[in-house]
Amino acid sequence: MPRWKELPGSLDDRARQLVVQMRLLKDRSGLSTTSLAAKTAYSRSSWARYLNGTALPPRRAVAELARLGGADATRLLVLHELAEATWARTEPAGGDGGSPADRDCAPASTEEPRRTSRRFPWAAAVGATAVTVLLVGLVVAAPWEEGHGGASRTSRTSVRPTGTGVYSYQPGRTYDCAVRRERGLLRAGHSDSRVAVLQSGSTSWDVVEAQCLLRHHGFSPGPVDGIFGELTERAVQRFQEKRGLVVDGKVGPHTWGALRR
Repeated sequence: MPRWKELPGSLDDRARQLVVQMRLLKDRSGLSTTSLAAKTAYSRSSWARYLNGTALPPRRAVAELARLGGADATRLLVLHELAEATWARTEPAGGDGGSPADRDCAPASTEEPRRTSRRFPWAAAVGATAVTVLLVGLVVAAPWEEGHGGASRTSRTSVRPTGTGVYSYQPGRTYDCAVRRERGLLRAGHSDSRVAVLQSGSTSWDVVEAQCLLRHHGFSPGPVDGIFGELTERAVQRFQEKRGLVVDGKVGPHTWGALRR
């Protein structure tokens, strides 16, 4: 797993999340930037800029990375559209010194025109809805670990359980785990779910609850941050193996049942 450079502090949360998702996909694919260049229409230096948060990747680059990482490109492209709306005002001063054509190394004929609210008057409404969808259950997500562009573990802010409600992703935040038994079931106070299906990329209060319960049972999921990343997936697999469950790294009804006991 490479140690990623810290992302520019000027990036908007949505732009930052897009880059983090892309970093996870690159790690999942096992490809270097040189290999990405060989398998896509973009150069090694372009991929380095996209993954370091110094240039907004084109939609096609995002879609190709999702394909290589074995992920559904649809939601990642929605996140790209949200990030694109803020990138112009959050892009680090001075950029990377290259021209637009140099930054996007795909042939001009393959580039898609920038969408504007004038041509697509419904874009604002779709974007507002997409924010909620993405924050509740984005399929391609990465743990905000040191080396993935997020805050280090020592700089995270830990907060008390807040109970169920609308999940709002906040980079660098972790949550307390006050696990207790109520009516025979273990609860951490973040979610009452016993059926939600969680997998790599999920972000929600259900993930916070599952991470707390995993930690309670002695299987560390890494930071309890509501992001179902690689550390959480491995903890789930170890827990499932220990409990004699199907080892698929996902939290479904059967795994929930074991976590609640």
